[in-house]
Amino acid sequence: MMKKRVVVLISGRGTNMAALAEAAGDPNFPANIVAVISDKVDAKGLNAAAALGIEAKAITRADHPTKAALDAALDEELTALRADIVCLAGYMRLLSPAFTEKWAGKLINIHPSLLPLFPGLDTHNRALEAGMRVHGCTVHFVTAKMDAGPIIAQAAVPVLPDDDAEALARRVLEAEHKLYPLALRLVAEGRARMEDGRVVLTGVHAAGALISPGPAGEEVDIESLARMTP
Repeated sequence: MMKKRVVVLISGRGTNMAALAEAAGDPNFPANIVAVISDKVDAKGLNAAAALGIEAKAITRADHPTKAALDAALDEELTALRADIVCLAGYMRLLSPAFTEKWAGKLINIHPSLLPLFPGLDTHNRALEAGMRVHGCTVHFVTAKMDAGPIIAQAAVPVLPDDDAEALARRVLEAEHKLYPLALRLVAEGRARMEDGRVVLTGVHAAGALISPGPAGEEVDIESLARMTP
């Protein structure tokens, strides 16, 4: 199996990066994390990546006179790394239309809401203010418009009566750590691809309705959201 080369872009702790790296440690996983790049030199995720033996470096706005120059430097580095897929994992910079067009279909992001609900920031407070009973996370292909690219996979979590934004964020983050490796597997294996602005799925079977909270309060395994044929 020829594994896809993946570069992860981060701005902070890199917990989703670590989840992807853990999944990639499985010999049967179809991708390798070859590098981690941050837009911040002090991002904790860079140290976490280095500790895992992954190449880690910063490409910052401070070192480049314009946004276009920053994107050009990032593009040059990704090309040098021979990246097949680029995973945004808490990367807090908007990428230019030229960049997203060049990497279209190879650029994916995880967002802490059930898109198209609550694009942008502060998603957990906004979900609580809206009175949502279900919240969650989305992995999508990146396009020029923020958080608007076609959806690859989603996971839902319950919003509990005593939740505050912090408690809800923790529950969603746990789901993110399961969902992102699943979505990356789908993309790396060619089971999820972007065509004409939509996601085409092959070899993925629906697992029925996802009800949250589930009957009798049991947890719903995210792996059941997509069952893949051999």
